[in-house]
Amino acid sequence: MKNRIRWNKTTRNNYITYALVIIAFVIMQILIGAGSISSTLKGMLVPICAYVVMAISLNLTVGVLGELSLGHAGFMSIGAFTGVTAAVALSKHVTSTPILLIVGMIVGALFAALLGFLIGIPVMRLKGDYLAIVTLAFGEIIKGIFNNLYVGLDGSGLHISLLQDTTNLDETGKLVIGGPMGLSGIPKISTFTIGVVLVLVSLVVVFHLVNSRAGRAIMAVRDNRIAAESIGINVTKYKLMAFTVSASLAGAAGTLFAMNYTTLVANKFDFNTSILILVFVVLGGLGNFLGSIIAATALTILPEALREFSDYRMLVYAIVLILVMLATNNDTFKSFLARLKPGRKQKEKEVA
Repeated sequence: MKNRIRWNKTTRNNYITYALVIIAFVIMQILIGAGSISSTLKGMLVPICAYVVMAISLNLTVGVLGELSLGHAGFMSIGAFTGVTAAVALSKHVTSTPILLIVGMIVGALFAALLGFLIGIPVMRLKGDYLAIVTLAFGEIIKGIFNNLYVGLDGSGLHISLLQDTTNLDETGKLVIGGPMGLSGIPKISTFTIGVVLVLVSLVVVFHLVNSRAGRAIMAVRDNRIAAESIGINVTKYKLMAFTVSASLAGAAGTLFAMNYTTLVANKFDFNTSILILVFVVLGGLGNFLGSIIAATALTILPEALREFSDYRMLVYAIVLILVMLATNNDTFKSFLARLKPGRKQKEKEVA
């Protein structure tokens, strides 16, 4: 009886998360149609979706797996650069922009998953501070590679060079990745609708993984690694599974984010971006995916909303972060929120 109630509660919470995302999308579409939102906010809708997916994917690593990753922006950059390159290469053959964007996101997700898998083989054997340092180094290495990578496209195909531009493109050629200049001539085809679809797909993937047998094994590893090993759980396998899925979602988000701009440099995906995404996860609650969505949305909009404070904008932003963290980690505040939940006493009686 107790397990059935718990399962129902988990399923209900998942569907509530789906419903809230869809309701938010419908409301925004109505506001856009009525011309009730500013052009600034309208331009932020796609980045918000990308950051939400990043927060969901990182929460899988930090909240569900219980490992600290400080290089998540590296997977985002892999998705951005590979997805855009694939989209540019296929742009003459695929005329539908939504399909082109989806193909780009799939390519970005696959490359990020591949790198996540290869990096995860040695990294997932580490834990704690060691894992955090290695993932941090990984993010910086990826940024350094893209800052020195040149990729061009002409009639004879792709041309790749490192350190300096030796692609030797013909007259019809186009330099897609220009080293420190980053991506240029990006097809600006990202849309809010596809961004919301990616958010929903990410939620479906993460919820099904967490609620599966593999998900229970991942959480067992998080709670007690030694106990998990003692009952035959392959710790490295399940940690690698969570890390790879997390990386693939970050890669898709990177492609969506990049195709919202015409130019983009690798320095955009630096250590500060990884920390920002980690703030989304911590503020929203470890393992709480709805909280990650809300935190990513609010903290992306907040700096723009505080622009009227000019030089004091980031100071106010930091103060708001501190106050929210103090409130959400206060036991009295948590118990107050718990008492506000409808039917709480009835549920307690049923569980008892």
